[in-house]
Amino acid sequence: MSPGRGPRRPRPWHQPVHPKPSRRRTQGCLSGRSGSVILPVRTVPEGFSARPPGLVGGGNSVAPHHQHRSRCLHEHDEKDRAAPGHGGYGGGAVSARLRGIAQETERIVAAGTYRAPGGHEVSLAAAVDAARQGTRTHGPQPVDVPAFHPVPTRIEVTGESSLEAARRLADAPADDTPAVLNFASARNPGGGYLNGAQAQEEALCRASALYACLLRARDFYDHHRAHRDPFYTDRVIHSPAVPVFRDDRGELLDRPFTAGFLTSPAPNAGVIVSRTPERARELPRALELRAGRVLETALAHGYRRLVLGAWGCGVFRNDPAQVAAAFRAHLEPGGRFDGAFAHVVFGILDRTRDGAVRGAFERAFADLPPDAAALSSSRTAPAVAGARG
Repeated sequence: MSPGRGPRRPRPWHQPVHPKPSRRRTQGCLSGRSGSVILPVRTVPEGFSARPPGLVGGGNSVAPHHQHRSRCLHEHDEKDRAAPGHGGYGGGAVSARLRGIAQETERIVAAGTYRAPGGHEVSLAAAVDAARQGTRTHGPQPVDVPAFHPVPTRIEVTGESSLEAARRLADAPADDTPAVLNFASARNPGGGYLNGAQAQEEALCRASALYACLLRARDFYDHHRAHRDPFYTDRVIHSPAVPVFRDDRGELLDRPFTAGFLTSPAPNAGVIVSRTPERARELPRALELRAGRVLETALAHGYRRLVLGAWGCGVFRNDPAQVAAAFRAHLEPGGRFDGAFAHVVFGILDRTRDGAVRGAFERAFADLPPDAAALSSSRTAPAVAGARG
């Protein structure tokens, strides 16, 4: 301890942890300070098109691996660990605006109310409290699911963001709440949400009370911080009926809606391929098992409408075809969850030059009938052996 100084305050558990520069250098990182080197490809930040300043782009857009990315693949450089202006961050003005929205969102959640554009007060306190109290971690072992009566399943691959798809499903004439897959950071609740990052998880947190719910799942983050395997684990955080009160532009909604959130990290394929290329062959099976855990959690909590997407296909560098195949294996005729869900939307904002990411999902589901009815009258999704935990 330095003379005249008191003891150092402990770091809040939910604050992102960054490896020391010396450790980054020994791991072969190209930058000892930020861990990031940006390739001179384009100046449009990831997740944004060339729009006028001030417009927030969709939060779950995907771009080629060589665009707007750090060269560093070490675990400190996930979407929530790159330095501001690098990786999942979008430069000074963009990051500053997103940080401001995050700060306002936190004030709204703490107050439990906000003034809508129409001038009326919207109360959120009871909904936020219920969502926080109901947040639970499932897995890594299989989740018990009830028997279900198969229904025709409508599967869509769209160009929507997760928020857009969730709002569309919530506004549909149905009496159930949709569930949204949160493409999560394994180690930091909300990823880089408070620091102005712009990946899908951060967009969901800016628009809702999700971040407050994730803070209730400390066991999930403690486990992944203690175990450094970049495959992560088959744990899923479920947050029920979370109020969503912003749109993709960051504007407050006159009428909020609720959605369940299923928070699960995809494997960090970029790190796996870089450090242990011999383990890359494990990725398809790992994705299929984890997708199954996500669907188990959804079914166990009674959801029949889901918003999925290009899970882990951004900075984690998973192959979109493998991710699509993982979900198809469960949802196709004869799959474990054939007929379990009425409506499944893969919302994919694809910024790649040739639409390769969205195209991989379209091809994966192209030969399935849009409303395929299951043949049996009642089914139980059988448990699958194996869990990464």
